[in-house]
Amino acid sequence: MWCQARRATFGNVVSRFLFLIAVLALGVSPVAGAAAPPRTPTGTLAQPVDWLPLGQPGRESLLRIPDSCTYLPCPLVVVSHPRNQSAARLRDSDTFQVLTDTLLASHFAVLLSGDGGPTTWGSPQALKEVGKVHAAALKRFAWNGHTYALGISMGGLMALRSALPGSPYRVDGVALIDAWTDLRAAWNASASRRAEISAAYGLQGEPPPSLDPLMQTFKAPYLPLFVAASVSDGTVPALTNGERLFPHASLGSSEFVSLSGPHLGGNRFTREMAQRLVGFYKRLEDRVAMK
Repeated sequence: MWCQARRATFGNVVSRFLFLIAVLALGVSPVAGAAAPPRTPTGTLAQPVDWLPLGQPGRESLLRIPDSCTYLPCPLVVVSHPRNQSAARLRDSDTFQVLTDTLLASHFAVLLSGDGGPTTWGSPQALKEVGKVHAAALKRFAWNGHTYALGISMGGLMALRSALPGSPYRVDGVALIDAWTDLRAAWNASASRRAEISAAYGLQGEPPPSLDPLMQTFKAPYLPLFVAASVSDGTVPALTNGERLFPHASLGSSEFVSLSGPHLGGNRFTREMAQRLVGFYKRLEDRVAMK
């Protein structure tokens, strides 16, 4: 009888324990009348905690650091966004995450730049703001001394300008995807672009060659370049932008990727493209290491 009572008591304890686990798994309070935990309102998403905001509110930049940077210094890639977008739009884009995830996994810190606003078109004033954000970012991780630029569409102008003499920070290589490089060609492309460029640069007329990143690049030393462009791009003509710039690329590490399809099509953001982009930056890292 004593043994049977012990077995019955043990069975009751186990049953209560299993019941408690089931109740907790369903999110129900095991205490009668206890209030349920507050829930996030429908449609409200928590902000990702792994991206650190930097810079001016409303046009902030976002920094993400690979775990490997905590024990080994790493380089920084500054990403300049397309027209009418932002750092947050790039962060939240499932398409663009293919590139950022590959960069982070390859030991590159990533700064999604606010570029001073959604339509700054690579202006010198906007670059000054990016320079301040760049300086703030470098205080947040173990930097190895190398910064690279990646410009997407309109962001190509900012990426290219950041690599020219007079930039507030040194850029060791520039990657461009469907990117504008000729400011005056963008000015002449449409009335809306003309108005945006006039406002960003404080101009009344067409930008002079001294403000055009493409014209200034032709006067500067040759650059390590990764250019991906499509002859089918109806938004940014490859012939007068990426293809016109590429003859100024330095030999040995530069790469031109001929694409097909429309502006910022899906083949720009594949794992293969991400690996080619990382390969370009790694070639530059290896070149510096050999020196």
